[in-house]
Amino acid sequence: MTECVEAAVVAEVLDLEKRRAAKSADPAEGSGPVGVPADPAPVVEAVDRVDNPLADWLTVPDGPVLPAWARSRASVVANVTALGRLSWWHTRYHGVRAPKYLVKAVLLAARGFFRAAWGLWPTLSAQDHSAAVKALAAQSKARPEDVELAVRLQIAHAARTHSRRWRFGAAAAAVAAATAGVALLPPLAQAGVGAAVIVPLAHLGRGKETRLLDQGAPPIRVDMSAQQLNEALRAAGLLKSGKGDDDGPKVSCSMGPVRDGRGWAVIFDLPRGGGKTASDVLAKREVIAQELGVDEIQVIMSRVRAAKGGNAGRVSMWVADDDPYLGTPNPSPLATMDRFSIWDPVPFGGDARSARVRIPVMWQSMFFGGLPRRGKTFAQRLLTAAGLLDAYVRHYVADGKGGADWMPMKAVAHRLVMGAEDDAIEALKAMLAELLVEMERRFALLRELPTSVCPEGKLTPEIVARYNLPVIFVTIDELQEYFTAMEREDREQVINDLCRIARRGPAAGFVSNFASQRPDAESVPAKLREIITIRYCTQVVDRTSSDMVLGKGKAAQGADASVLSEEHKGTGVLVTGPASYVTVRADYLDGPAFAAICRKGRALREAAGQLTGDAAGDVTAAADAAGITVAPIVSDVLDVMRHSPRMYTTDLLAALVNLDEDTYGDLNAETLASELEAAGVKRSSKQVKIGGKALAGYQRRDIEDAVPAELLLATSR
Repeated sequence: MTECVEAAVVAEVLDLEKRRAAKSADPAEGSGPVGVPADPAPVVEAVDRVDNPLADWLTVPDGPVLPAWARSRASVVANVTALGRLSWWHTRYHGVRAPKYLVKAVLLAARGFFRAAWGLWPTLSAQDHSAAVKALAAQSKARPEDVELAVRLQIAHAARTHSRRWRFGAAAAAVAAATAGVALLPPLAQAGVGAAVIVPLAHLGRGKETRLLDQGAPPIRVDMSAQQLNEALRAAGLLKSGKGDDDGPKVSCSMGPVRDGRGWAVIFDLPRGGGKTASDVLAKREVIAQELGVDEIQVIMSRVRAAKGGNAGRVSMWVADDDPYLGTPNPSPLATMDRFSIWDPVPFGGDARSARVRIPVMWQSMFFGGLPRRGKTFAQRLLTAAGLLDAYVRHYVADGKGGADWMPMKAVAHRLVMGAEDDAIEALKAMLAELLVEMERRFALLRELPTSVCPEGKLTPEIVARYNLPVIFVTIDELQEYFTAMEREDREQVINDLCRIARRGPAAGFVSNFASQRPDAESVPAKLREIITIRYCTQVVDRTSSDMVLGKGKAAQGADASVLSEEHKGTGVLVTGPASYVTVRADYLDGPAFAAICRKGRALREAAGQLTGDAAGDVTAAADAAGITVAPIVSDVLDVMRHSPRMYTTDLLAALVNLDEDTYGDLNAETLASELEAAGVKRSSKQVKIGGKALAGYQRRDIEDAVPAELLLATSR
């Protein structure tokens, strides 16, 4: 449609030019009767025609009318807020120093009074007249004829001095009377009169270096002026240096620098001819931060793409006043939700400017990495928690560590694998095999559906409800524990299975959510990491480790998790595409809140008829849901024996310590036996045989017999 309109306009312009040429060639054409002007067709001249003498004057500039800070409501609010914060800071700063200012004002007023008195004395003593009298007196000694004149002048001088002193005495008496009157006034009026007297005297008593108010500087570390920006880029080798301080190429700012929240924002273009690009600026983030006098964590830079009016040399930079990732973390909104649709973006956290960050998980696969105890698992659980609040999401969970982080999932998970022991590894292999069979079954079903139901050949919310095909959430934490514990053949098979799930599964409604502490080639192979679409990395030791999680070359583009420190718990770099990344402080969802969401998820699935697999047969989860008390030692032993029909006592104690070291750190074989006996466990034998070797241990069926019969009956249905 647009091309047709443009063609019509071009044709009309060409036709108009032909008609003009014909008119100039044939003067008689278009002429009317004599004395009657011709009535030519109306012609609209273009403003920017070469033959238009007013073209330059009528050209409308393309620049914006409003300044950069007033072009959006958010910018106006940010700058007004910054002005209010600055005013409040100055009010507090000078308010604390008010007593000091009062003493200084009194001292300046005393100096001013002295200066006023010293300046008035020549007038009171009529020194302007006494000089002439003295000169005539000296002259009269030499010339007797001037004696009479000198006498007359002395008499006039005495009269003038007497008059001035009398007037000064009257003024002093009036001031004294006024002072006595002021003493009878209310305190507020006395303060006003005192200020009216002290202020002009203090002004008179001031000096060139004397200032009444202290010069306080607000705690803003960066003055983002264009000059400072140019100096920083020049020091980083991104701008050429000239002969003088003001010589050489400079950046052109298309916006700012302006206040933006708790920092300064600027969008600038690198000068042409220097051979530098926006990518070069991103790679010099640390040097630029040093030149600006801040930490690199405070400098947020990104390229401005063509879709937003950018080019290869345009950079958007925001410099925070202080570290934007410290302070109390924001609680996750998922903790207060009753339900959530996994088809919507998941609330994940906030960026440096406190803007909310949401992650669309459908059709995606995710990988989390970073050092231990930096919030990696907490961040990974946020996405799984969103799936818990959707009844039509089926969870497959494996935790290589086997600790308490994922244990609440027993109430919801269709399959739950805990630990990396031999039995757990076999359970993981069986879980992956089950997932692959389900994936192929779904693809076969989707191929048979008509295009009116399945237009794109992948899962939709309507297909989920109509054919009972819930979204499958595959969560695996501590991948390195499984890979390091497996034999080579098993390891290769599991890696291939995970790659198939991450590569082909999204179209069938599979969401992969993997995590590892050591994402190197041995722990997590590159062929698995490279097919992951969304990545999140907490603090790591160096840029190489950051690239292992986020992707090769990401650190050079600015996505570098090694700049994070030990204080940045729960903060990481989120990569959502080849050129999209942001540093995010993940929302906080602690263990009790996650367990509460798991209980909500179980209730939602029971109401929707979607409680399946291991969760449907878990007696401890059923006891929690029914409000029936099961001895904690019984519940925990059943959890750690999830994949084992029997277990040696030594292995059972180690598993309990791994589950909860604070509770079971001092447990030994004797105290374990006594606590289980007190909880109603009756051992059918004190030894168990595993792999042909008999040692002291426990049978899982003996532990289950201690669970109330009604729970066993309910979970066996």
